[in-house]
Amino acid sequence: MKDLKFAVLGAGHGGKALAGHLAIKGFSVNLYNRTLSRIKPIIKMRGIELEGEVKGFGRLDIVTDDIESAIDGVNIIMVVVPANGHGPIAERCAPFLKDGQIVVLNPGRTCGALEFLQVLRRSGNKNDVVISETQTFIYASRGMGPATAKIFRIKQAIPVASIPSEKNNEVVEKLNMAFPEFIPASDVIETSFNNMGAVFHPSITILNASRIESTLGNFQFYIEGVTQSVARILESVDQERVDVAKALKCENVYSAIDWLSMAYNVVEDSLFDAIHSNPGYVGIMAPRTTNVRYITEDVPMSLVPISEFGKQAGVNTPVIDSLIHIADSVFKKDFRKEGRNLSGLGMSGLDIDQTRKLLINGKR
Repeated sequence: MKDLKFAVLGAGHGGKALAGHLAIKGFSVNLYNRTLSRIKPIIKMRGIELEGEVKGFGRLDIVTDDIESAIDGVNIIMVVVPANGHGPIAERCAPFLKDGQIVVLNPGRTCGALEFLQVLRRSGNKNDVVISETQTFIYASRGMGPATAKIFRIKQAIPVASIPSEKNNEVVEKLNMAFPEFIPASDVIETSFNNMGAVFHPSITILNASRIESTLGNFQFYIEGVTQSVARILESVDQERVDVAKALKCENVYSAIDWLSMAYNVVEDSLFDAIHSNPGYVGIMAPRTTNVRYITEDVPMSLVPISEFGKQAGVNTPVIDSLIHIADSVFKKDFRKEGRNLSGLGMSGLDIDQTRKLLINGKR
């Protein structure tokens, strides 16, 4: 088991937590980050200190800003960057990825694995590389210092799917050598459209924008940021997401309240109660600014593709569309144009069956 070698790409909150945890478990781990200054303290420490549910020091094999040395000879490449970084990471990896390697996006958000695969193909990499994505990130975590991370909670069930979907079980079997929490999903339609970040992150951030700016995020994001009214809007966003997933014939689509039960073992009758009963959310503070990945990542890489596929399938998504428009106004951007729209994903003009084939097999 310990012969399995990992590379973690990205040294943000999640990347540090994942790299440190894998190393504490005894695996060989390389850590890559594009910006050298961010990882200099980790290079000096030769590893990462973890706090919270996992405690200890994880010693890393390689810490580098050279992606070739980071992924050379490793079995599994865990990409832990914001979704708008998936394309650029794919471009950097393309010259060096080899047959038999597995890339896992943690998480893929919506259609991350497809975007990554298409970038590899456009870059000329035709090797037998499996591209996978998780439905959510395995931890609720935060960086606590330059070489320290805190894992508030390990989620108990993380669906994983691959392109092509016939590789799902093989990938999960290898991941289970490190994390039993990973479970196979049917395909990337399931992981992409059961994207709970799309439900929670943009809505809570946008609806608490004035509070975030006036307090610099000095409140608990989920516990205080989700009032009864906010929870009702979350439920509307969630229902629109579910409707789009069903239109795409997703074999296993579930609501946000069902996901909280699966991921955190929280069982309540309402979304408001489920969020407030989740100990994994206690202590997670709001961002200090609205210029945060909860909008800059989750709107273009999650809400936009859900809305786009809704239009393709004839499903109305008025609340999601409203959130996209508000984010456009706040940031003076066109997130639909910048994000994962149908044209950028190579799906313009496809019917539902053709769309499913591309998502399941990676082929038009």
